[in-house]
Amino acid sequence: MRIHDISVALSPDLPTYPGDPAVSVEPWQRIAKGDEANVSRITLGSHSGTHIDPPRHFNDAGITVDEIPLDLLIGQARVVEIPGAKQIGRTELEPLQLKGVERLLIKTGNSEFWKDKEFRSDFAALTVEGAHYLHHMKVKLVAVDYLSVEPMDGDGEVHRILLNGGIPVIEGVNLADVPPGEYQLICLPLKLKDGDGAPVRALLVDNPAAAQGTFDPHTSRWPLS
Repeated sequence: MRIHDISVALSPDLPTYPGDPAVSVEPWQRIAKGDEANVSRITLGSHSGTHIDPPRHFNDAGITVDEIPLDLLIGQARVVEIPGAKQIGRTELEPLQLKGVERLLIKTGNSEFWKDKEFRSDFAALTVEGAHYLHHMKVKLVAVDYLSVEPMDGDGEVHRILLNGGIPVIEGVNLADVPPGEYQLICLPLKLKDGDGAPVRALLVDNPAAAQGTFDPHTSRWPLS
């Protein structure tokens, strides 16, 4: 079993979406200075690094990050790759045969941007048409490999289509070393009360049951959900 950590490390070197708080990690207590233990003070935005957007992000009446059902964040997922497009619409999504896919992770050239400390505004993102298509296909969760599911010139409509349709969005995953295919997703956000978003630790686990076609109850290879 292989575990892919698709979370980016939170640090002051991490790119920040324009207008969001930057990540800061400052020493508060240090053994080297005579303190009993090492303690740091962390400052960050609720949408820093690898994070989740719940419906509350764009709707004051939407559910908050601590109210997202955990069974939505853990389970069978598919990674698809769309390497060339900057705008991901129905034309790019339809050939992927997404019927029955509940958790969709979209790998693009964005994953290479994590090598840069500076924010990249030319990231690939969903169009309004693409968001409508995923809602039509009954996808229940979407993940993208940069800091927004929506282009820089968007007006929030992509977010509203997904989030108001009950589709949380995981933004800022790193899929550079993850081949397309079927996985088990484990995505656990900070349990931030009334949160409009929160950093997550997101993992993809190779799915032995999917790879072998059947599940053998006499082995230890139990599915995660």
